[in-house]
Order: sequence, then C-alpha cells, then structure tokens
Amino acid sequence: MAAIAAARNGANTLLLERGACLGGTATASLVAQWVAFFLGDTQVVRGIPEELTRRVCGKGGSDGFHRYVMGEAAGTPFPLKVFPFNPEIVKIVLDEAAADAGVDVRFHNFFARPVMEGSRVGGVVTESVDGRRAFRAAAVVDASGDAAVCAAAGVRCDGESMAERHERQPCTLSFRLSNVDVARFRTVPSAERRRLVLGGLERGELYWESISFVSTPSGYDAICLMSRIRGVDALSNAELSRAEVTGRQQVQSIVRFLNREIPGFEKAILAGLAERVGVRETRRIQGDYCLTEDDIMNGTAFEDSIALGAGPMDVHSPGSTGIRLYAPPKPFEIPLRTLLPAGVEGMLASGRNLCTTREANAGTRHMATCMAIGQAVGTLAAIAAASGRTPRAVPVSELQRALARDGALVRRADVERRDAAPAG
Repeated sequence: MAAIAAARNGANTLLLERGACLGGTATASLVAQWVAFFLGDTQVVRGIPEELTRRVCGKGGSDGFHRYVMGEAAGTPFPLKVFPFNPEIVKIVLDEAAADAGVDVRFHNFFARPVMEGSRVGGVVTESVDGRRAFRAAAVVDASGDAAVCAAAGVRCDGESMAERHERQPCTLSFRLSNVDVARFRTVPSAERRRLVLGGLERGELYWESISFVSTPSGYDAICLMSRIRGVDALSNAELSRAEVTGRQQVQSIVRFLNREIPGFEKAILAGLAERVGVRETRRIQGDYCLTEDDIMNGTAFEDSIALGAGPMDVHSPGSTGIRLYAPPKPFEIPLRTLLPAGVEGMLASGRNLCTTREANAGTRHMATCMAIGQAVGTLAAIAAASGRTPRAVPVSELQRALARDGALVRRADVERRDAAPAG
C-alpha cells in the first residue's frame, strides 16, 4: 500500500518483498478477509484500500462486504463488516495495481542491514539470488511487520524482552478446504456449533473456540483460521520453524474433526496450506508518541491524525483457547508520531510495527487499518523525497491535504461530515 501511494505521488519507488507475492498476511498467510473498513455501518477507510476492494470484486475475487460476528463462540460477540476474498485474485490485483502505479517490485529479497548515514537511514542492503546488494533511498518505509529495518537501525523497540517474547499471542496457520457445503453449515444453530466445538476442545482435536473460516464466492471452498500455536517467539528462527511444523500437525487433526462432526464439512478435502504462519505480534517501535488502549477506547483526537481505525482490540490469550475483545465506541485516530521512529531520520514504520502499547496493537493490526496507514506513510515518503526533507520535517497539514485529495479519511471529523451530508 505504501509503495502504491508513494509511486502515485510521483516518487521513484522500489518495493523489496521477501516472499513471492504482494499482500503479506492476506495472501501468503491466507488471512482471507479484510477487517476494520467499517465500525458498525460507518466506513472509516477509503482511498486506495477501498479502490482495491472494487478491483478485487471486478475480477470475481469477492462479492463485497459481509456481516460477521467476531468472538461469537467465545461469548464476546462483536459484529463487523468484513471483506472476504480469494487470496489468489488479490495477488493478481496487487501485482496490477503496483505495475499501474509504476512501482518496481523485487520479490525474494531478504533484508540484511540498513545503510546508515549518521542517524539517517539512507537505504537498505538485501540478499537475493543476485547476491548482496545495497539500495539507496531518500526515504525508507519499514513494512516488515517485525520492525526489522528499524531495529537494525538502532531504533529502540518494545516486545523484545524475554518475558514478552515468551508471552506472545498465538500464531495461526491457515488452510484451504475444497468440497465444503457452506450453505449447509450455515443452517447449524450457533448453540449446536458451540457444543460441537467444546467437544473437540475437550478431546484435544481442536485448538480454537470457534469454527472460523472465510468462504469464497463459489460457496464450496473454505479458508480456515483454526490452528493455535502457542508459546512461539516469532523473532526466533528456530521457534518460527517449529510453529510451521506444529501448525501443519494441528491442521490434520482439525480436518479430521470437521469431516466427522460438522455438517457441510463431511466431504471436505485439504486443498492448500498457507505459505507461512500468521504472526500476531513481535516488535513495536518506540516512536514520537505511543498510542494506548485508553486512546482507542476514549477516542482521543490528534492534530496529526493520518488514518482511522475501527478495532476491535482482539487479544488472543497466550495460555488458552480464547480471545478477549474490546470494542471501541467510535472510530479512533492514529497519529503520525506513532510512525516516526525515535532517534532516526529518513525512516517510517508501517503496519503493525507502529508505536503502541501491547493492548492497543491488537486494535491497530487489522489489515484495513494497516492499509490506511500504508497509504499515509507512502504519501509522506513521496512528499519528503520530492522536497529534500526528512519525513519528520514535513508539516502534517501538508500530508493531510494530500491524503484528502486522494480520497483517504484522515480524522474522525471527516467521517462525521460524510455522515451529516445530505443524500444525493
């Protein structure tokens, strides 16, 4: 998202991707629905992310937004509007959107170290089949999810203490099933689903308090998010590798349970596994401001707001099968200062590595929120590069005007004005 926004705003943009496709968690980890475009019926994310939903629908990769209740089986229901999609179509849409914007995309590039010019990040060094190579840049955006570039550049990060590293929220390995009768499953009453799930948990066949899946437009495929891999420090290569294997072992048990117990899944077959496990938390940068759970729940207004979130804060318990949900009463603002790494120039954070408390991060890591943040930091990077300024030196009002011009919602007042506008 940041790369598309930067290129559309005139920057010569290079996107270095470690995997084989764009989309990150949505595609490589098969988390096949975008959450947090809406709070209730109020849309809080527009701009480039909204445009991409239309492009996905145009290729048959989704039939639009659906109502969904998060946490229903766990007894903490939170109604949402979500955008389920076919991840393979999303890969193609993102390829095309990046190409249309003029982004130079390089897959299979692994970050090695930053290029430092004093306290300024002037580029990165990566490893690929071409060997080790340096790429210089007027502005660098770290969208690694793990704050990898920021940490290597000397930015202090939260989430690195040994205590927190071993109390991470669980990882999830998603998987795709074919030959599912989704319509039949939908006829099963919630109470009966709950009874079946509790039985599976008691027998050790399930790891999650819900039959959680996204159906594709065909109605015969299900992308399931039902594994729960606990005690994983995703900053450890050994533990992350263990998580991949454990996830695949859990999937076998889950599929056997679904075949035997759940109406509509009797003839389901395993058709695919995510390329990589989904990780909920690792590092969070220390920035110019730390967004807290109180900011989210109280709706703190920020003069430097650059995107809106809708939550909820969903905290997956490290030691059990459940989650805790905290629903914000209104859209919350995300200040630019959370994306400016303290003590370093020329660098922006994007996605879930922004500066938040641990609880608040559970509300900002939803993909639509990360997409809105990406548009903001990409736009700022382009403005900074074009004017020879560092991102921190660009007045936030200049960025806010550019985002508004490109259709983004920047402050809660933008939503309130839209809601108050007369129809037609």
